[in-house]
Amino acid sequence: MDITDKVFEAANQRAAATRKTFPAAVEVRYDRRVARIVIALASGLELAFSPKHVQGLEHAHPAELADAEITPSGLGIHFPQLDADLYLPALLEGFLGSKRWMASEIGKMGGKVSTEAKAKAARENGKLGGRPRKTKELKAA
Repeated sequence: MDITDKVFEAANQRAAATRKTFPAAVEVRYDRRVARIVIALASGLELAFSPKHVQGLEHAHPAELADAEITPSGLGIHFPQLDADLYLPALLEGFLGSKRWMASEIGKMGGKVSTEAKAKAARENGKLGGRPRKTKELKAA
């Protein structure tokens, strides 16, 4: 795809609109004491979160997170040792990974939740002999 002046100008306009909507990062650091990435924004807001909840950072070691840098636009954070990036507008909208990855993480959390309804269902299943065994269907040759 050739980048024309028109396409380039449109991209610059979208970037300018995004910069007006989202505050830029002014500082980023990894706080070993609380095991959190801390991002200070130009608006005065500070975000702190566990790298374990971020796609691409979930298995990172503290030393790999220590040299994070802010991108020139101020809208991204780059982790050179991991070759991983965070886009702040997406982060502020509540997405710490792709939709697929987030869905799997939410599913893991939901599966761990213990509720009275789950406990009651488990007791009822137990009275009936428990969960039915899975059977293997033989394929006709």
